[in-house]
Amino acid sequence: MDDFNEAGGEFEDDFEDAGHWGEEDNSAEEDDDMVDEALEQDGERVEVMDAADGQQGNADRITTKYLTKYEKARVLGTRALQLSMNAPPMVEVEGETDPLEIAYKELRQKKIPFIVRRYLPDQSFEDWRLEELILHERA
Repeated sequence: MDDFNEAGGEFEDDFEDAGHWGEEDNSAEEDDDMVDEALEQDGERVEVMDAADGQQGNADRITTKYLTKYEKARVLGTRALQLSMNAPPMVEVEGETDPLEIAYKELRQKKIPFIVRRYLPDQSFEDWRLEELILHERA
């Protein structure tokens, strides 16, 4: 990969072997990993799933019935990404074009078919449907 040039006393780089050319851009996957790590660092480990994928964790729920700000951010971001990739809106769109505003409107009307999975310290979890959670309105 690196060859020492005897005449000039310098290294000659062979860029073809260095992997700089023709690499695929994996920045989207890296961004998702960074978002997941950031959510875990904020003190809450939360997973958002489609309603069809849901399984019931604990039958007797012990976590709060309020949607936390971290869960709200994850739900809105996930749904806005789906809408930006041409997913059909679950509410009547009245001239709105911003996917985040449409996602927020869906959340207010409790039309997003997601399940929030909350992990507990004993490695168990609780699944909450979004329509079961209480949402604090923004000012």
